[in-house]
Amino acid sequence: MTRRRCAWPLRGWPALGLAALFVLCSCACSSLPTIVPDLAQTRGAPVQLAGARGPLSAAQSKAVLDRLGSRTQETGIFDRHLAIEEAIVGSPLTAGNQVTLLQDGPATYQAMFKAIEAARDHIHLETYILDDDEVGQRFAQVLIDKQRQGVPVHLIRDSAGTLGTPPAFFQRLSASGIKVLEFNPLNPLVSRKDWELNQRDHRKLLIVDGRTAFLGGINISSVYSGGSFSRGSRLRPGGGPAWRDTDLQLQGPVVAEFQKLFLATWAKQNGDALPARDYFPQLNPVGHEVVRAIGSSPDEPFSQIYATLLSAIGSAETSIHLTNAYFAPDPQLLAALEAAAARKVDVKLILPSQTDSWLVFHAGRGYYDRLLRAGVRIYERRGVILHSKTALIDGVWATVGSTNLDWRSFLHNEELNAVVLGATFGAQLQAMFDKDLAGSGEVTLVDWERRPVDLRLKERFARVWEYWL
Repeated sequence: MTRRRCAWPLRGWPALGLAALFVLCSCACSSLPTIVPDLAQTRGAPVQLAGARGPLSAAQSKAVLDRLGSRTQETGIFDRHLAIEEAIVGSPLTAGNQVTLLQDGPATYQAMFKAIEAARDHIHLETYILDDDEVGQRFAQVLIDKQRQGVPVHLIRDSAGTLGTPPAFFQRLSASGIKVLEFNPLNPLVSRKDWELNQRDHRKLLIVDGRTAFLGGINISSVYSGGSFSRGSRLRPGGGPAWRDTDLQLQGPVVAEFQKLFLATWAKQNGDALPARDYFPQLNPVGHEVVRAIGSSPDEPFSQIYATLLSAIGSAETSIHLTNAYFAPDPQLLAALEAAAARKVDVKLILPSQTDSWLVFHAGRGYYDRLLRAGVRIYERRGVILHSKTALIDGVWATVGSTNLDWRSFLHNEELNAVVLGATFGAQLQAMFDKDLAGSGEVTLVDWERRPVDLRLKERFARVWEYWL
């Protein structure tokens, strides 16, 4: 597949500039690309896992996968999917990890602050949004405190995502000694590499001492100050609905893989030379989870996260449970979901009922009719802004990260996900999915066919822009 990059992300931009953007984008992109990774070429190849001290033997790897499979319902996902995933992604499956599921901003920030305050060697933070508000100021202060204590802090912030954050906020961080790297500056005059206006860093990653990593969909912003499950915390401070999101805290050998991805981005953006620190400490087994780190970039032939998700959906035998904030699927993802429903897989989607992105919201709704007719069940999360990006296949293959189910994530963004195998974590993610399901309303085909004309017109208009959303 040939990846094409267009002019500018429309999400969050006023409608006034749409006409000008359309002209610019039309010149840059004459057709939609087809994403076709070869998902069949390695079927049946053995899967090798990595441990704290390097690759496991074939026998050890098989024993771990057999143990995972023995705890699950009858499914061939391990046999039919993992070798394909490994060939697509390249990063190893790592054993001996501890994975903590973090629901919403308050729990995630509390865990992050605790890890930052305990840092002794270095702190690496990569984020799309870093607001100058109560939460952003608290992060700034704890990072400045650690820098002054002699713990080097390196921050990658996306130029578009932090467009609304005053320069003085970052100047304060830099004045304290923190190294701040602006990813693909909107101003070409300050770009450190070839100017790629439309390529954005949508990753959310915190690494402390090379031993603990946090990743998921949560940006640094006070919109996450309220929880989303308890009635008393539905409204965030200042008003407005709470944001519903998901993160992971990871410890163990897989943290080294996320560290590699952070350092690769720093180098690719021509960041300043990093000081000599213990970026890759010896990581002993701390748990029993098997995890793979997956980072996608527009510089690659296709999105690795997208390709492995397609592979997992294609391998599903019992269930596909997806929760996602921005749903504007391409033809292959639509076909994969329809095919799964046709073979009697339980396919459920939890999508937003309200959003911060009008265009992508209605673009995604434009596919409801087709999916509902195919047997896919669709639910819309009520009372919150849904920003979570999770997938659970057959109860044993799970992923949490920053990747949305839209063209922007698949083609234009740097994204980051973790894949966690096994029924133990799968049960935790299923419980969270069920909780969200209880807070959602099902969209039925009968009701959807009765939707008013104005919604149909919005869907048609939004579909025109889905490639660039």
